[in-house]
Amino acid sequence: MSLTREEVKHIAALARLELTEDEITRYQKELARILDYVGQLQEVDTAGIEPTAQVTGLVNRLREDKSILVDEEARKCLLSAAPDREGDYFKVKAVFE
Repeated sequence: MSLTREEVKHIAALARLELTEDEITRYQKELARILDYVGQLQEVDTAGIEPTAQVTGLVNRLREDKSILVDEEARKCLLSAAPDREGDYFKVKAVFE
């Protein structure tokens, strides 16, 4: 499969990449080889093969997320150790701004 210079420029724009003319020429060939290889993979007979997300058999060990009550003195001690707080809450940097 071959790609035009315009297609490579479009892909670069989607990836927010600025490419030089030499890079466009190089990636035109490299991307074509990658797409050819993907085409070969699509021809492989996978009938009877079970889909897998990972092959190690490992399983996440998650504990139940539950709160525990602490006495007033322990709560005050924990809050006093916070670098910044507002009332009875820990104050942290914003996750989304």
